Amino acid sequence: MNKSLTVNKFYKDVQDELKLKFLTDAAFSESRKIEHSGLNKPGLALTGYFKDFNWSCLQLLSAAEISFINDQYQAGNTKDIKKLLEFKIPAFIIIGRQKIDQKFIDECIRKKIPVFRSTKAFPKLYEVINDYLDDFFAPSTQIHGTLVDVYGTGLLIMGRSSIGKSEIALDLVERGHRLVADDVVTIQKKDEKVLMGKSGGGYTPFMEIRGLGILNVKEIFGTRAIRMQKRVELVIQLDDWKKEVEYERLGMADDSIKILDVDLPRIRLPIFPGKNITVIAETIALNLHLKVYGYNAAKEFNKLLLNKMKKQQKLTQYLDKDYE
Repeated sequence: MNKSLTVNKFYKDVQDELKLKFLTDAAFSESRKIEHSGLNKPGLALTGYFKDFNWSCLQLLSAAEISFINDQYQAGNTKDIKKLLEFKIPAFIIIGRQKIDQKFIDECIRKKIPVFRSTKAFPKLYEVINDYLDDFFAPSTQIHGTLVDVYGTGLLIMGRSSIGKSEIALDLVERGHRLVADDVVTIQKKDEKVLMGKSGGGYTPFMEIRGLGILNVKEIFGTRAIRMQKRVELVIQLDDWKKEVEYERLGMADDSIKILDVDLPRIRLPIFPGKNITVIAETIALNLHLKVYGYNAAKEFNKLLLNKMKKQQKLTQYLDKDYE
């Protein structure tokens, strides 16, 4: 389902940072929608060239566009400007303090197009709006699981309901790590290989422990025990122990799971009474650090075994038929 953003919500979210002020009726912003991320400066469209005109995003008017609009109104040549305003443009943002011809504002009022002014410098304004829209329109999904920051690594703990995800997370928090989300994790794709996770309902401090109820992790352990969001770097899949299943023992086979078309490394852990999953989770995080820096214990161990086998083979060949 495609997301859309009302201009009114956009205004409320960024007005303080960008010092936005309405030059038209604020009511116009309630029905106008921004359909996708991206910003446009309608320089060519103002001259009457509308091919590939990106009308459905916010339109920025800086000094060059404002001067051109003023010149066109002064010359009485407003045909192309009027054509431009026929498009269902979400809003115009005038950048800086330069005055714009009131006739242009009046035309926008007639078309019920919101017009803002911001005194922020163009680079800052562009950065803030671009980051905001990228975040809003980023592909996202919700996953049943628990996300914990362990030694700076985002571990997403998954598994069937009541397998013990929250209990493991609580134990990790007690050991000094930080809870990001429990039960429902909202994951956003920030870049081609970057997934960011946060609480699905905005309830980061809260956690449900079966038999105990709802806990407020922040109130019990302090603010150091939570964080608002964290990059998801590895998935720990908790499985019920099955005797007939062959589980990975060396770590040579890389398993992964695809979330929002991003492959994340996955480690499947069989659960049975007495197994210390908390310490294993900490070790998984530290081991991932080593892999990021180029050290893989499983591969090093395999290399050691191969070298030992080669040496043994050479020795065996040398001593063949040697009966002294």
